[in-house]
Amino acid sequence: MLALATRFLREPVSLRLAEEFLTVPVDTIDRCVADVCACAQHLGISATPEIVERIAREHLLAIVNSAPPPRALR
Repeated sequence: MLALATRFLREPVSLRLAEEFLTVPVDTIDRCVADVCACAQHLGISATPEIVERIAREHLLAIVNSAPPPRALR
């Protein structure tokens, strides 16, 4: 039952983040959201959609900003 509730929490959050992070694969976004949910549960934090989305967004921003810049043509 908990897994079903967690899935319903994750899907809308993943969809909103996928619309925002078009260059990040959807699998990566789903995994990030699932990881945030698992982390919150482990720490005993109430994993509301707002909190999960905010933390997952920060993680995804770190992924996007850590990508190497494209190589310039020489």
